[in-house]
Amino acid sequence: MQTLALQLTTTFVDDAIELVKGFGRAILSPAMAPIERIARACDVAGVLEQRRADRRAPRPAAASGGGQCKSRNCRWSPFGGLSELT
Repeated sequence: MQTLALQLTTTFVDDAIELVKGFGRAILSPAMAPIERIARACDVAGVLEQRRADRRAPRPAAASGGGQCKSRNCRWSPFGGLSELT
């Protein structure tokens, strides 16, 4: 019974985190759309698309940086999507 309660708790917490992240994306995406359009228009050499592809590629666990969260690279940062512009 204890494992079922623990499983329900962790499932609820995971779902709540995903819900908050979804709301955050829904709020930030319309606000960031003009900046994204300008960035893509200025990206003549295709650097942004290459960086996005590199970011989506699977990485070894050792290259993750030990869980450190830098201000621009933090997944909770509202400016995390802009880190590829610098």
